[in-house]
Amino acid sequence: MAGPPPDLVQRLYATPPDRFVAARDAAVAEARQAGDPKGAREIGKLRRPTVAAWLVNLLAIRRPELVADLAQLAESLRSAQRDLRGGKLRELSAQRRAVVGALVAEVRRLAAAEPAAPPVGKLPLGEVEATLNAALSDTEVAEQVRAGRLLRATHYAGFGEVPRPQLRLVTGGGEEEPAVPDRAAERAEDRRTRDQRAAERAARAERAKRRRAVERELAKAREDQDRAEAELTGATEAERDGVATLDRIETELAELERRRAVAEQELSRAKLARRGAERSLTAARRRTGEVEAALEALDAEEEDAAEGGHEAD
Repeated sequence: MAGPPPDLVQRLYATPPDRFVAARDAAVAEARQAGDPKGAREIGKLRRPTVAAWLVNLLAIRRPELVADLAQLAESLRSAQRDLRGGKLRELSAQRRAVVGALVAEVRRLAAAEPAAPPVGKLPLGEVEATLNAALSDTEVAEQVRAGRLLRATHYAGFGEVPRPQLRLVTGGGEEEPAVPDRAAERAEDRRTRDQRAAERAARAERAKRRRAVERELAKAREDQDRAEAELTGATEAERDGVATLDRIETELAELERRRAVAEQELSRAKLARRGAERSLTAARRRTGEVEAALEALDAEEEDAAEGGHEAD
């Protein structure tokens, strides 16, 4: 099944851990808005790395050529171990220390260039160094480092033994002669070897026991993290819905305010028209009264004139 786009994954895992969840949730929201719910679910499955893992990822993402050099050195070390080349192995071991030191310095420089990175004095550079050393000894860790998707720092557990070269006594004449066997010394060496192997087995068993306990704690911590992230996602969606509702209400309020302003203007014009009509009515009534009075005066004159005519007759 195809996962999230590689460029998105790279961008997220180059993001400082304290901003990872917000950046991932924003990418989930973008995928949902784009109509890609399956992609949103895949993005939501991405887990936040620790600070040390983020630093290693930053190195793999920003300087992949340096990580490629690390892989080449790891292959050279494994080849020297297989061929039991002691001198070459010592040379490569010195080179290993130098390369890891240079990579840790580069990690420090890259982190200093990140605006949201922790202060340089608080960077877990010891965990970064342990992880890079583990990548030199463990191909699986090396692949995780190269991919730039490491979730937590790791270290080389040391299971299994590197084959040791057979030593021979070199005489002054330049000829290599087999060493004279010393049975007592051999038996003592055998006992030391058996004791050492028993101690190593006990140490491995103890480390395995601690690892199981830590893995149980890690599983619980991941469950708590997943639950908290789900709660955060739900709260973020609720907040987004609340903001959308508020925006809609504010838009409706703005429209109502506009209509209210228009209605107030119309009411003001109507009041002015009413006042004008009242003044006109008052003037008309006054004029009507004047005309009626004049008419009544004419009627009175006519009545007086008619009565004068009767008397004359």
